[in-house]
Amino acid sequence: LPTVTSPCKILKCNSEFWAATSGSHHQGTEEAPEFCTALRAYAHCTRRTARTCRGDLAYHSAVHGIDDLMVQHNCSKDGPTSQPRLRTLPPGDSQERSDSPEICHYEKSFHKHSATPNYTHCGLFGDPHLRTFTDTFQTCKVQGAWPLIDNNYLNVQVTNTPVLPGSAATATSKLTIIFKSFQECVDQKVYQAEMDELPAAFADGSKNGGDKHGANSLKITEKVSGQHIEIQAKYIGTTIVVRQVGRYLTFAVRMPEEVVNAVEDRDSQGLYLCLRGCPLNQQIDFQTIRSAQATEGRARRKGPSMPAPPEAFTYETATAKCREKLPVEDLYFQSCVFDLLTTGDVNFMLAAYYAFEDVKMLHSNKDKLHLYERTRDLAPGNTAPLGTPPALWVALLCLSQCWLCLL
Repeated sequence: LPTVTSPCKILKCNSEFWAATSGSHHQGTEEAPEFCTALRAYAHCTRRTARTCRGDLAYHSAVHGIDDLMVQHNCSKDGPTSQPRLRTLPPGDSQERSDSPEICHYEKSFHKHSATPNYTHCGLFGDPHLRTFTDTFQTCKVQGAWPLIDNNYLNVQVTNTPVLPGSAATATSKLTIIFKSFQECVDQKVYQAEMDELPAAFADGSKNGGDKHGANSLKITEKVSGQHIEIQAKYIGTTIVVRQVGRYLTFAVRMPEEVVNAVEDRDSQGLYLCLRGCPLNQQIDFQTIRSAQATEGRARRKGPSMPAPPEAFTYETATAKCREKLPVEDLYFQSCVFDLLTTGDVNFMLAAYYAFEDVKMLHSNKDKLHLYERTRDLAPGNTAPLGTPPALWVALLCLSQCWLCLL
C-alpha cells in the first residue's frame, strides 16, 4: 500500500523543542527562563496541530508531558515564546541584536542591497464585507468568533453578532488583537475593543510595547475619542486602524507580505480570513442578493423570515444615500447599498465610507483602491477591469429602474 503522510505535526513540535533544549535537560535556576520560553513554544506548537492529532498517542503524551514540565520547573503558561527572527543579518556582519537599534524598525532592518518591502492590506466592515490581502472582496455570514489574522507575530479575532433580533445580518461587535513578544522590542500585548468601548490603551493600561528597549516600536494613538484608534507596530512594519461607526467596529491593516506569510504551518491556516477569505459555506452570493434587493425595493437576505429593518430604504433611496459619500459605484458603494437595504441603519453607509478612506491611507497600490464586481466568466479572485463597472451591474440597474417605473 502507498505510504500515507499524517497531517499531525507532533513530531515536528517534538524535534523543535528538543533542539531548543539540547544539552540543557537539567536546568539550573539561571537557565529556567529560557527553558520555560522553549516549553511555552512547545505548548503553542501542540495547540496549533491539535485538530489533526486528536487520535495520536504521541500528541496526547506530549501534552501531558508539557503540563508536568510546567509544574516541575515552575513555568507560567503566560509569557514569551521563542520566535524566529524576522530578518537575519547577512554573512560577515558581526553586529549583535543587542547592538542594533534597527531590529525594532522593520523598514530600517532592510540592508542596502535588499529589495523594498511589499505591503498588503486587509479590511473588514459592515455586514460584514471582507477585503483580503490578495484584494479579493467578499460578503460573508461568519456569525460568532472568527480569526482574521494568525501568524508568528500577531493574532486578530473578531466576533460578529446579529444586527437585528432574528436576523442573519451580522456586524463586528468585538475585536481582540494579540501582539506576541518579540526579541528585545516588545512584550506580549493584548488590545480589546467592544461595542461602545474603543479604548486608547492595551488591556494592561499601557500605550506602548512595555519595558523592553524597543517598546516604542509598538504604540497606540487615539485619533478620535471613542471612534478611531491607530496602532503602529514598527517592528513588523504594520499599521492597524480600528473604528467604531454607530454601534459596530471596523478593522483595517497594512502589513508587509513577509509578515503576512510568516506562518509556521500553512496547512492549518484555513480559517485565517484575511489570507484565505471566508469559507465557501459562509460566503454570500452578492449578485443574487443585490438583484433581489433591486427588484423588491428592500432586502430579503438569507431567508424569507427576516424582519423588516427599522427604517425602510428603497433601492432608489439607498443608492442615492450611498452616492453622497461614495460617488464611484465600486464594491464599497455596492456594499453600502446592500447594508442599508439589509439593516436600515444609515451608520453602515459611514462604515463603507471610512473603510474606503482607510484603503486610501493604507493600500500601497493606488491603482487598486477601487474594486468592481467580478463576473461569472472570470476566475475567483479576479476583478472586472478597473474604471469600468461590469456589464452585469449596469444591466441590473436598468432592470431595477424599469421595475420601479412599472410599480
